[in-house]
Amino acid sequence: MKMVDIASNLQVIRDKIAAASVKRAAEYKHFEPCLVAVGKIHPAESIIRAYEAGQKHFGENYVNELEEKANNPEILEQCKEIHWHFIGHLQQNKVNKLLKIPNLYMVETVDSEKIATALNNSWPKFRGDVDTKLKIMVQVNTSREEAKSGCELENTSTMVKYILDQCPNLEFKGLMTIGEYGYDMSRGPNPDFVKLKECKEKVCNKLDLDVKEVELSMGMSTDFEHAIELGSSYVRVGTAIFGERPKK
Repeated sequence: MKMVDIASNLQVIRDKIAAASVKRAAEYKHFEPCLVAVGKIHPAESIIRAYEAGQKHFGENYVNELEEKANNPEILEQCKEIHWHFIGHLQQNKVNKLLKIPNLYMVETVDSEKIATALNNSWPKFRGDVDTKLKIMVQVNTSREEAKSGCELENTSTMVKYILDQCPNLEFKGLMTIGEYGYDMSRGPNPDFVKLKECKEKVCNKLDLDVKEVELSMGMSTDFEHAIELGSSYVRVGTAIFGERPKK
């Protein structure tokens, strides 16, 4: 894609985010939604162009691809304030490789106590500052699809409690879901978004957490405006910014 395309696509998305933000209920007005640009399979050049257009937060689904991009000499040189979000399924044997990545900002897909423990135990080896915790989100399988990762809705409070009590090197930021693909918006509010919102309320009530401090990551290219209206803090948009993914 030409630079003008990515820059203008980003502006369209930002305008839509701003318009959706205005429609939010009063309880969500205390924060501005964050756009995470998903560069899956797109080249480093596209990341640089988006960064030059003012985009700072980027998401990647695969550890190997993220490692390659984050260590790309041009990205390291030209995108010094980039924030990388890992948004794919994380296997335990890839934890150290992920934590080595420069400018890693957040792991959004912690879906088990095993992965939380591995991240917690390994993080001290990689952080520069002794007081810096690793920002994480707990992924919830709101659609209950076997093919999707994430902890079960009813186990979310237990999972969050485990992280808060047993993982001092992790900073719990909130909940994330992928949800059902291609949901027809004419059927009403997306049930996956509604479930994640309700799940957040239950977790906050059960663990006595400030509801304003617990964030949500939900919404992609086709439904991010709707997700924002329902209180999403992070929206993960790829195709609407970078165009259709090139074939591997």
